[in-house]
Amino acid sequence: MSGRVVALKTKARGRKGGGGRDSTSVADIVQALRERIARQDVAPGAKLGEQELAAEFGVPRTRIREVFGALESRGLIERIPNRGAVVSRLELEHVFHLYEVRAVLEGLCVRLATENAPPETWDEFVELFGAPMDDYVRKADFDSFIVVYERFRRRIIEWARNPVAAGMLDSIYEKTNVVIRRIVILPGRAQEGLGEHRAVVAAMRAGDGEAAERAKRKNLYNAKETLRRFQKYVI
Repeated sequence: MSGRVVALKTKARGRKGGGGRDSTSVADIVQALRERIARQDVAPGAKLGEQELAAEFGVPRTRIREVFGALESRGLIERIPNRGAVVSRLELEHVFHLYEVRAVLEGLCVRLATENAPPETWDEFVELFGAPMDDYVRKADFDSFIVVYERFRRRIIEWARNPVAAGMLDSIYEKTNVVIRRIVILPGRAQEGLGEHRAVVAAMRAGDGEAAERAKRKNLYNAKETLRRFQKYVI
C-alpha cells in the first residue's frame, strides 16, 4: 500500500455561493484529509497524489501544496524527495510519549471543566455511561461507544476554556485516533475503560476536580499499558 498514490473517493463540497472550480479553501481540504487520515481511510505509508487531489477538490495544484504544508506541520504527512507526500507512520515509542502527554493535558482539562461547569452539566454522561454504554460493549458496537466518548471529550474541552490545551490535544488526538480505535477492541479494554470513565464522570458530577483529574490520568495510563501489552497486534 505504501507505494500507491491515493485518489480519495468522496468529493469535497465547495463553499456555499462559491460555485465551480477553485471554491474549496485550504482549511476545508485540510480538515477533510485530517479526518480521513484519522479514520485510516488513507493508510499510514500511503502516498497522496497532488494531481489527483487537485482534481477531486477542484482546486489548483498550488492549493494542494499549501494543504500538504499544513498537514506536514501537524505531523500527519511527510514530504519525501523524489516520492512526494506520504502519510506518516506512528512509531510505538512515539505513541507512548503521546499518551503520557495526553494524560497530563486531558487530566488538566477535566479538572478545569469540573471547576467551570455547573454539576448538572454532567448528568447526561452519568446516564450515557450507564446502561447505554454497557449495551454497546455487550454488542461490540464500538463505533457507538467511541461516539459517546468523543461527545464527552468535546464537552470537557468546551468547559475547560483553555484554548492552548485544546489546540495541543487536537494535534495529539488526531495522531492517536487510529490507535484508540484499535485499543478499544482489545480483550477487556472497553469494559475496563467504561469503568474508568464512570469514575471520571462521578467525580465531575460531585464537583471534585482533583479526583476527576486523577481518574482521567489513570484511564489514559491504563490505556497506554494495554497498548504496551498488545503492541504487536495494534501497530
